[in-house]
Amino acid sequence: MAFETILAIALFSLVGSVSPGPSNLMLLASGTNFGFRRTVPQILGITIGLSSVLLAVGFGLGALLTAYPPFALALKIAGGAYLLYLAWRIAMSRSVPNGDASAARPLTFLESAAFQWVNPKAWVAALTAMAAYTSAENPFASVVLITLVVAIVNLPSVAVWAGFGVALRRFLSDPALLKRFNIVMALLLVVTLWPLLK
Repeated sequence: MAFETILAIALFSLVGSVSPGPSNLMLLASGTNFGFRRTVPQILGITIGLSSVLLAVGFGLGALLTAYPPFALALKIAGGAYLLYLAWRIAMSRSVPNGDASAARPLTFLESAAFQWVNPKAWVAALTAMAAYTSAENPFASVVLITLVVAIVNLPSVAVWAGFGVALRRFLSDPALLKRFNIVMALLLVVTLWPLLK
């Protein structure tokens, strides 16, 4: 694959990874509520989960969803339901920003990775990347390379959102402010459902 194509994939991934979306809003809330260290598994889960979606789409799942619309509809319904559950979980989060242990916890690695399978932004990114950059001469190698480039760019890009959340911690040390912040984050997460309704 030409260097120009790899650069284009990297830029595509940067724009998609750093722009607001369900995963990034959850990282912002997690960084604020739990700090960066406790959010690392969630960050890694997003990158690994997105990579698995890219590989699946590149190796034929995207064509299957196009050929069988009921599968795509089921994915939308499952994604919407899980997103609402996560929004509720964020809204109800009452973690103390000083690091005090509580029943609240950030998403685990597996929860975060699994979410990418129902995250509409992840699917749009995967379908677009594979349609635009997969090489007809060597499709297997190009799918793997696209996935690798996206993962390398995605990891630090999404980590920035958790970092933003950590920066907000000192401003949200008042439990009432934290509660309002969590409710706003939950509402913004619900707004990301809009593309599923089209």
